[in-house]
Amino acid sequence: MGELKTAHGVVATPFFMPIATQASVKTLDSRDVEELRAETILSNTYHLLLRPGVGIIRRAGGLHKFMNWPRPILTDSGGFQIFSLAKQRKIKEEGAIFRSHIDGRQFTLAPELALQIQKDLGSDIAMVLDVCAPYPCSESEAKEAVRLTTLWAERSKSPKLRKKKQLVFGIVQGSVYKDLRLQSARELVEMDFDGYAIGGLAVGEPRKKMFEILDYVVPELPERAPHYLMGVGQPEEIVEAVRRGIDMFDCVLPTRNARHGLLYVSRKKTVDFSPGRSDFYEALHITNERFKNDFSPIDKNCSCHTCRNYTRAYLRHLFSAGEPLALRLATIHNVHFYLELMRKIRAAIRAGKF
Repeated sequence: MGELKTAHGVVATPFFMPIATQASVKTLDSRDVEELRAETILSNTYHLLLRPGVGIIRRAGGLHKFMNWPRPILTDSGGFQIFSLAKQRKIKEEGAIFRSHIDGRQFTLAPELALQIQKDLGSDIAMVLDVCAPYPCSESEAKEAVRLTTLWAERSKSPKLRKKKQLVFGIVQGSVYKDLRLQSARELVEMDFDGYAIGGLAVGEPRKKMFEILDYVVPELPERAPHYLMGVGQPEEIVEAVRRGIDMFDCVLPTRNARHGLLYVSRKKTVDFSPGRSDFYEALHITNERFKNDFSPIDKNCSCHTCRNYTRAYLRHLFSAGEPLALRLATIHNVHFYLELMRKIRAAIRAGKF
């Protein structure tokens, strides 16, 4: 258990951040997200740089005012998005050179510019620009990614690049190579960042390998600083990562799966957090024919707006009819499921049952 103090409030750890990539949690507005009791959200530097542009958000008074969100915001540096543009970018010492996936314009995102953009956005937590190595990759590729990640982190340390009270996190890289992961962690810790993320996981490596990496990387990170596992993950992965000392999570799964009719449903009101258990929930495909006459709540153990007011049959009907409301109701439930999971984890830790 911990408390992360930011310019827009204190957040209890461990916690999950709904994804608001383009200043919006898809299908929800800020009031929806507030009512779900999300304490922090994540937006993306790369996407906001391309559209609507940093100047517009700055003139609006910053990202919080632009999207009418009063609580903390973490902005990713865009390193992972640039990594995903493998055919449209080049990585050099000065930064990442890439073409917009929207209109083909060329940009050069240097580590200094990535921090300056996040300063202009006014986020509470800014991430340094890193180089995310793919999986699988050779040891030499991973080594170069670590070298550039460390170099760019050093160039991101100037106080001029951060807004007052803005926290800045470094990102550990190194693919699946233990020596490189440990080297990356130690080099970043020497720079004394406000928090430390572990990046380059959940990119295709086996789950067992991800946990193995956490087992030896997390002990290298200062206990006083928050530990952030980027882009993870399934509910059982989050539980096991918390067990290994991770405090912060983000993932597209609850919102993306909701839009495709996949809902996370709890099996019991209470969760058994014994190591290795993943039977505390099921993934329910609401578009299945068997729900046509099912007038029970989506999740009988859930207290969200969707489960209090609508049935499985109704939500299946909305998906079948192509009604946009289906996406909103499904997203409300899935985001609530993830946030409630974190609340249950925190309660179990407090009670000594985790």
